[in-house]
Amino acid sequence: MWEKMRLQKYMSQAWICSRRKAEEYIEKWLVKVNWKIAHIGQIIDSNIDKVELLDKIIQDQKKLVYYKFNKPKGIVTTCAQHDERNILDIVDIKQRVFPIWRLDKDTTWLILLTNDWRLANYLMHPRYNHKKEYIVETYWPIKDEALEKMRKWLFILGSITKKAIITRLSISKFSIIITEWKNRQIRRMVEKVWSRVKKLKRIRIENIELWKLNIWEYKHLSNKQIDNLFDILGVKREI
Repeated sequence: MWEKMRLQKYMSQAWICSRRKAEEYIEKWLVKVNWKIAHIGQIIDSNIDKVELLDKIIQDQKKLVYYKFNKPKGIVTTCAQHDERNILDIVDIKQRVFPIWRLDKDTTWLILLTNDWRLANYLMHPRYNHKKEYIVETYWPIKDEALEKMRKWLFILGSITKKAIITRLSISKFSIIITEWKNRQIRRMVEKVWSRVKKLKRIRIENIELWKLNIWEYKHLSNKQIDNLFDILGVKREI
């Protein structure tokens, strides 16, 4: 249930736009409440009042959406509007979504886009130990001893890494499954064993797989995928 609140706050929490952008829309007379031009600071009750933006009633703001996206190299995953091209510049999704996890701009990744803060909290909180799988290619052959060290533990960023599941794919390529997230963790782990990452791609987050999703492509998760993900998290999905 929504409470009474200022119009620009309502538009922000409804994932229509940021508060600042909402104020811009209101100042330009593009927002109406009950078919009358709105004003900044106006108090509305979403259970009663009808809010329109560009003559379109905001009616699906409570709908939760979930997408998987194959992030291309060179795209930042923050939603902030800086000079760099960010992830929301290249997707055409009706709802105001955000990426779960901020990731390396120079890497291709499977990333989840959603407007569900509850899911994001469960996936990003370190206590839940969620599995994330990556394909790693190094600039030169990596030794078995190096892979074994990464499997057990390494000391990076002031703490010991948790055990990882590693499978060699070639002399300079391997898959790794980790259950934690430290800043640039896999790159740091590889550097710790005297090697260097050439290519890094995340291919799975729990049950959500990159599969045949091309770079730049994004796809709505099926209800089965979403249900299975919430089952893994051990929480009830909100419909």
